Amino acid sequence: MTQRIIIAGSGFAGLWAAMSAARAVYTLDKDPMASDIEIIMVSPEPKVCIRPRLYEAVLENMDPDIGPLLQEVGVKHLPGFIEAIDTYKKSITVLKHGEENVTLPYDRLVLATGSELFHPPVPGLAKYTFSVNTLSDARKLHEHLQALASQSRSQARDTIVVVGGGLTGLETATEMPTRLRHILGPEAEARVVIVDTADQIGIDMGIEPATLIAQALSDCGVEARAGVRVEEVDECGVRLSNGEHIKAHTVIWAAGMRASSLTAQIPGERDSLGRILGDEFLHAPGVKGVFVTGDTVKVPTDNQGNYNVMSCQHAMSLGRVAGHNAAAELLGLPLHPYSQPKYVTCLDLGPWGALYTEGWDRQVHYIRNEGKKIKQEINTVWIYPPEPDREAVFSVANPDFVVVP
Repeated sequence: MTQRIIIAGSGFAGLWAAMSAARAVYTLDKDPMASDIEIIMVSPEPKVCIRPRLYEAVLENMDPDIGPLLQEVGVKHLPGFIEAIDTYKKSITVLKHGEENVTLPYDRLVLATGSELFHPPVPGLAKYTFSVNTLSDARKLHEHLQALASQSRSQARDTIVVVGGGLTGLETATEMPTRLRHILGPEAEARVVIVDTADQIGIDMGIEPATLIAQALSDCGVEARAGVRVEEVDECGVRLSNGEHIKAHTVIWAAGMRASSLTAQIPGERDSLGRILGDEFLHAPGVKGVFVTGDTVKVPTDNQGNYNVMSCQHAMSLGRVAGHNAAAELLGLPLHPYSQPKYVTCLDLGPWGALYTEGWDRQVHYIRNEGKKIKQEINTVWIYPPEPDREAVFSVANPDFVVVP
């Protein structure tokens, strides 16, 4: 009797969960195509969105096709959106494109549906802001920026406000002065402002990184507004909690993420970001047969009290472990505990370069051009899907494999 593993999502965690599950099946059966275990990935398209790069000006190859890769390792793809998860009946409901809902039973479910941009109830936020959360969002922003050149010169036209001083906000903000001058011309008085509630932009990374970030912002021509929040967004700009109103036709929202809304359909304890608190094998402890991975789970990375963050660095390793364990339970193989003690951060800071740190205390190892070279390697090689070569894929799909500099 065929048993079924469903991989919900085709992001970094979903992709590597599928590869690792297929590897486990191949290890035992040697022929995924003829195995009694069926692996199905469910997502709108068989593509991986390279979300860490969506702040960039050029949006080519930001959603590579993984269809041939899935076929090579024996994973099927079902196009559609998961609307409901019934953990009691062990089934999911999928809305297929232009078709009626399909109910699909599972023996093991790997929830790898990622995270969503956080939208607090700020007046005007939904109507007047842009983001780089999805590829369609990034394309919409790109079209808007290009259209600014046809507007009459004004302070609002020439100003961009980026809300959120996290990694995405910083990478977006430091990219924008160059983009804006390229569109409007060198004579334009391009202005970029980054706004964050922290007392100092980038202070979450530590004092030394925050000092370097301040230097990079200054060098790139980005103004900082720290210790304030956005009270309102309108067609003319933003009003801050200190009473300041910044005139801007472009407001980019990058103020935090929340776990996929599908996590609410999985019984279990959650953190403030909506992530399910998983066990060491990435089970959702409140229900049988469900694994949580990537941005849908919070789990210790080591025995020092550190936990995974919402990043492709953690998502890829979490995916490998969840996919392996989902297959291992059905195959009678040993489960693999998740562990990822090495943590690095590589922050792109526009023309200034990049900031590379190691450890949870963010020790600075490389800055400027040296850091930029590492960032480019990460962005253009390490996070992209591998070529559809089964042997090569399986060699890096084991749950112990970790890609770090």
